[in-house]
Amino acid sequence: QVQLVESGGGLVQAGDSLRLSCAASGRAFSTYHMGWFRQAPGKEREFVAAIRENGLGTVYATSVKGRSTISRDNAKNTVALQMNSRKLEDTAVYYCAAVLRWGVWSWHEYDYWGQGTQVTVSS
Repeated sequence: QVQLVESGGGLVQAGDSLRLSCAASGRAFSTYHMGWFRQAPGKEREFVAAIRENGLGTVYATSVKGRSTISRDNAKNTVALQMNSRKLEDTAVYYCAAVLRWGVWSWHEYDYWGQGTQVTVSS
């Protein structure tokens, strides 16, 4: 059982940077692969990025690749998403999630979810 809590969301202007964090509680955090997803109003939840349990190996959605970096600190049970050069279309609720199987890019296959944090990008 893993509990996840996101933080760091807020209002930013297009072109600015933002760092999202996810704090995990529960045993064996380091055995889970972690993912970030986002959901804009009226749209389906979509994959953003994922990182392997050992921090080696990352995958990014085309829409954020080159502008975002996912990282984790297993000693502190945290995972982060550094978001640079924000665009208007980045506006969404961002969720972190945990999964035991690597190679999962669909939200419905993840095992645990945080409550989400709102990111709003303005012009």
